[in-house]
Amino acid sequence: MTYHHLAVTFGWAAVLLTVGGTFAQFRRASRLSVEGVSLATWTLFVFMGCFWTAYGLDRHSAIIVLGSVLTMPFQVAIVLRLKFWRRWPIVMRSLTFSLVFCALPVVVWGWPGGVYGTGVAMVVNRAPQLIELIRYPDATGVSVAMWLLGVAGALCWVLYYQNTRLWAALASTACAGLASLSIALLAMWRHRQGQGRRLAKEAVLAQA
Repeated sequence: MTYHHLAVTFGWAAVLLTVGGTFAQFRRASRLSVEGVSLATWTLFVFMGCFWTAYGLDRHSAIIVLGSVLTMPFQVAIVLRLKFWRRWPIVMRSLTFSLVFCALPVVVWGWPGGVYGTGVAMVVNRAPQLIELIRYPDATGVSVAMWLLGVAGALCWVLYYQNTRLWAALASTACAGLASLSIALLAMWRHRQGQGRRLAKEAVLAQA
């Protein structure tokens, strides 16, 4: 396998993992609940997806473009399930944040500046989800599979960017992958807590 083919393989693996992870969250939100899912995080995902699509078009990379375009319908569907119109200030703050960190750096420093700015946004946009998991014990709607697949996808993106010499994108994605791992571990802990509470409640009811 040549150097180029290796990069392409990692790239397509990253696309599949990214789409699969987002679908896992969409499916959980549809079948169970959106409890514990952060609107701020998912609106930022949508806005940053627009940036990555534009970046992929500029770099003539079908892999980067499809990585965003194929996940966006699921991201939008999750935002709709979160009833964003009832909390429009959050959406406006997310839009402002993405313009400041994603669009403005491109205007000032070009695409590398935009990618580094988006890297900051990619890490910060996971903060609302972390805070949601810390503040509220009910994380029924949060998909652990989504975030674990996100970590695996981030690793593949890093390998793809390393092979294609896109260093700014590599650094940004690596930081985002670590943040996703934190969310996955915290969500896993919350789910175990929830299961423990359900078992305790069932035991009390059985004794009644």
